[in-house]
Amino acid sequence: MSVQQRPRPEPDRDSAPWWEAVRRHELLVQRCAGCGTRRFPARSVCNRCRSREWDWVPSAGTGRVYSWIVNHQVFMPALADEVPLPVLMVRLDDGDDIYMYGNLIGENEIVPDLPVEAVFTDVDDDFTLVQWRPRS
Repeated sequence: MSVQQRPRPEPDRDSAPWWEAVRRHELLVQRCAGCGTRRFPARSVCNRCRSREWDWVPSAGTGRVYSWIVNHQVFMPALADEVPLPVLMVRLDDGDDIYMYGNLIGENEIVPDLPVEAVFTDVDDDFTLVQWRPRS
C-alpha cells in the first residue's frame, strides 16, 4: 500500500495550526504568553502557570533520541510495507520537557541520545509528515 493511503491524523482545535505550519515545512511549538514556557503537544492551558494565552514560535527542529520502539508487528495493513518501523521519541533542543514523535529515515542504527533533525515529507498536496534523520 502506498504512503498516500496511510491513515492520517485528525487535526483538532489545538493541533490544527501546527499541522498547517508543518504543511509549510515549518516546525513550531507553543509558547505560553503568561510565563514564556514552550510546550508540545499543543494544549489550551499552560502546565506551569495555568494561562490560557499562547502563541506559536519556531522550533530549532533539532533534538536527541530519548526513547524508541521498533514495531515488527503489522497492526495496520496500510503500514505493512514499512515494517519494521522505528518510532522515535525525540527530546527537542527547545526545552528539557518538549518531546515529539516520528519515524527515523533511512537504515540508521538507533542509539540513546542520537542527535537528530526534523525533515518534512510531503505525502501529497494536503498532507506532510515530520520525520527525523541523524545530524552529521
